[in-house]
Amino acid sequence: MDYKSILIKVRRIVRSINLESKKVQKDFGVSIPQILCLEFLKSSPNYQATQRAIREHLNLNSSTVTGIIGRLEKNGLLARLPKSGDKRVTHITLTSAGDKLLERTPDLLQQRLASKLKSMTSDELAHMSDILGQLIEMLEIEESEEFPVISADGLYEGDGLSPLE
Repeated sequence: MDYKSILIKVRRIVRSINLESKKVQKDFGVSIPQILCLEFLKSSPNYQATQRAIREHLNLNSSTVTGIIGRLEKNGLLARLPKSGDKRVTHITLTSAGDKLLERTPDLLQQRLASKLKSMTSDELAHMSDILGQLIEMLEIEESEEFPVISADGLYEGDGLSPLE
């Protein structure tokens, strides 16, 4: 096997992620990180979370999450509710329109992958992680880059799969 087959496989993965992202944007008018935000709210108690909790779950910086929340609020898919007794804290809540949108969206590529990864043994996961780590090093991808994180059950696990926007 030569290195070209590896490059082709990496390109296939990147292309699949990009095509999915464009299709979701075209079909539903939202980005994958926006869907991940809505899914997090749906899985949260009372369908609510703070912006900080959303930021930590998605593994994104504050300004990026502010933009995501602003666009989703503008489209009526979530709402900001001031916390009673403490006006400094705002809860972000999923609206019925946001819930209806989630019912229509398909499982994302990364969610399907996460489900399949859960069925792998610890040794298989460690091996795959090592290989992907080497690939990241070869591509000189910086550790500080932000990517939304998702797991098979939609909950933050501190380590996950990252969609490309």
